[in-house]
Amino acid sequence: MIKVSNLFKTYSSNQVLKGISLEVKQGEIVAIVGPSGAGKTTLLQILGTLDQPDQHPSTEIRINGIPVHQLKDSELAAFRNKEIGFVFQFHQLLPELTATENVMLPRFISGVSKAQATEKAKAILSDLGLGHRLNHHPNQLSGGEQQRVAVARALINNPSIVLADEPSGNLDSENAQFLHELFLKLRDEYNQTFVIVTHNNDLAEMVDRKLSMRDGQFQ
Repeated sequence: MIKVSNLFKTYSSNQVLKGISLEVKQGEIVAIVGPSGAGKTTLLQILGTLDQPDQHPSTEIRINGIPVHQLKDSELAAFRNKEIGFVFQFHQLLPELTATENVMLPRFISGVSKAQATEKAKAILSDLGLGHRLNHHPNQLSGGEQQRVAVARALINNPSIVLADEPSGNLDSENAQFLHELFLKLRDEYNQTFVIVTHNNDLAEMVDRKLSMRDGQFQ
């Protein structure tokens, strides 16, 4: 599913990633933990094609067998929309759109008709327990509900991988636990693959594999 070899990233003179290698199997949930500044979010951004690694002859990034490090910008945008779902700490929902409209947006952008995108968005939201909140705007939803909308949006295009950056970092303990169990359910029922950056020890202990980063390397 994911194979990364010898990944380096430097900002100015600061080397953030120092030859990272990683393999993740389909249907696996991997948690990446470590102190702030370890390079966790930088790694996630590169896996999500939101940032580029340093040019290095031995660097390789393959997702679903596709050599992501060789794709052009236009190809990366299409790949990102189809193959990768994102969940962030602060939801990143558009306040002027309803829950359904927020979720359907990536599907609509990919070229699917509005009617089909809307139908699938409603189905996913209902499956995540939000069938009664379809037409609510983000400011009408609780923090836990907003995060479930964000998860639904990440899943709308049936991505190969979901990347989550501190997904429960802004939730209370009850909603965090619900979200963590939701990730496990999605793995078990849909064979969904997750790479999660987290400081939440409970989540890190629930997943299939926990990796610790420090100073740009896995420990």
